[in-house]
Amino acid sequence: MKLAIITDIHGNELALKAVLEEIDRQQDIDEIWCLGDMIAMGPDTNEVLDLLFSRPEIQMITGNHDEAILSLKKGEGHPESYSHTFEHHSWIANQLSQKNVERLTSLPRVLEKNLNGIRILGIHYHIEEEKRCAHIKDEPFHSILEGTLENMEKMYSTYPADIICFGHHHPQHLFSNEKQIYLNPGALGVSKDTTAPFAIIDASSKEPSILIRHVKYNKKAFLKKFEELEVPQREILFKLFYVNQ
Repeated sequence: MKLAIITDIHGNELALKAVLEEIDRQQDIDEIWCLGDMIAMGPDTNEVLDLLFSRPEIQMITGNHDEAILSLKKGEGHPESYSHTFEHHSWIANQLSQKNVERLTSLPRVLEKNLNGIRILGIHYHIEEEKRCAHIKDEPFHSILEGTLENMEKMYSTYPADIICFGHHHPQHLFSNEKQIYLNPGALGVSKDTTAPFAIIDASSKEPSILIRHVKYNKKAFLKKFEELEVPQREILFKLFYVNQ
């Protein structure tokens, strides 16, 4: 009874392939959850989505970037607070295939599972109950809070689960109290490091264990794609997310 957690691939096919190959080597992982932001920032839009959707053991939810790009693609507008990403999001939307528009549109915002009596919930980031069905233009996702136990409890303590898994905030989070565990393995595809993280939840006993692992991938080849494809706003993306200055 093991569940792998990945999140925030952000259009990085090489990192995703490296992680999936490592998960496959484990041989005893029953399911993989992908917690949103599969696309944007990185250039590999359809490559990432086609790979994810080709594997039936992967369950997915949407993240804020996925939804903002879908909204653009469908002519439904773009969130005001995302105006700084408009050029980049527009480029990604133009790459997005119609098949993947339909696939992304079908995804939920929340995943839930009971493993050996342990309730596990996945969400991209905290959404207030009254905003669970709100359009991305209405800014449903909570603003990012510093990764502390107190802030995790503030956002997630009322969620009906023993383990709350999420992404959105790119650093790793692993906090717990006597009632809940809060897990974010860290962004798989966005880092100034050369590794891609994922988590494994082992629920084979009543006391679950969580392991976060990091897998090396060819980051140099990944970054080269930005130049080859002339990805808009790549200089600021490099500075903020990928390259140590």
